[in-house]
Amino acid sequence: IITFKIMPEDLEVDLNELEKDMKELLSNYGEVGRVEREKIAFGLEALKIMFIRDEAKGSTDFIEDNMRNVDGVQSVEITDVRRTIG
Repeated sequence: IITFKIMPEDLEVDLNELEKDMKELLSNYGEVGRVEREKIAFGLEALKIMFIRDEAKGSTDFIEDNMRNVDGVQSVEITDVRRTIG
């Protein structure tokens, strides 16, 4: 399970639309789990997306690069990685 933190470029970015775009992109590479919003400051919020991917498929660098290229995204960072059993 990988948790991505996606920072929008500014307050004008529609987080609902950004969430939809991220879910669509990530569904090509694995399973999208829970999505949360984290308050940052001055009304700015980040998306936190939990993503399930088989670790045998290797690095997520290319996924992160694709996420950074989505309109309205300032940055993408992995904030947590965990293994699941089962």
